[in-house]
Amino acid sequence: MCYNTPMKKTDKTAALAELATLYPDAKPALHYTTPYELLVAVILSAQCTDERVNIVTAKLFEKYSTPQAMVTLSQKELEKYIFSCGFYRMKAEHILSASRDILEKFDGKVPDTVESLMTLAGVGKKTANVVYSVAFGGAAIAVDTHVFRVSNRLGLAKGDTPLAVEAGLCKAIPKEDWAKAHHWLIYHGRRVCHSQRPACDVCTLCGLCDYYKKGGEKSPSKK
Repeated sequence: MCYNTPMKKTDKTAALAELATLYPDAKPALHYTTPYELLVAVILSAQCTDERVNIVTAKLFEKYSTPQAMVTLSQKELEKYIFSCGFYRMKAEHILSASRDILEKFDGKVPDTVESLMTLAGVGKKTANVVYSVAFGGAAIAVDTHVFRVSNRLGLAKGDTPLAVEAGLCKAIPKEDWAKAHHWLIYHGRRVCHSQRPACDVCTLCGLCDYYKKGGEKSPSKK
């Protein structure tokens, strides 16, 4: 995934400006109305499409949209609601455990710092960053598979792990744009820079892209 040519600072600025132009209305695809609903939706989205999660949560949140309501469900009952999201046993366990902790340790409110969010079951750095930035307006960049792929291919931030890429993006992007850039990169990964057969022929960023300069689709380094 990683290529070795570092992107120049001027090229990083140009790439970010182009992403902002391409996706001015980029926003979260998950449906939610409260920080708690967003937290549950993000936990469910692991290894699952946002479209499927939205279908599942539309029904789940009709009755169980708060931690108080959620903990009235048994794990088996919750599993029936979220079965189609995959890894449903683990996700049900995490949602119920996180809900209990929110009630017992945070007075029924989703914590609003990355560090506190990461104390909840099923919440790693990516999930915490999403909830912190989207629900609470915090400055954070969540590195999912799309952000990881696009950042490495462009040369915007290179790394073999999500945490390494996150650190690189935080250096490359002005702090006030972190949350927006997260969505720009996701949109570009979904619409153009696909995992398989990226659409380099129509990508307006190809002139700045390390992956394209090294052969694009035909690059022997492609994964």
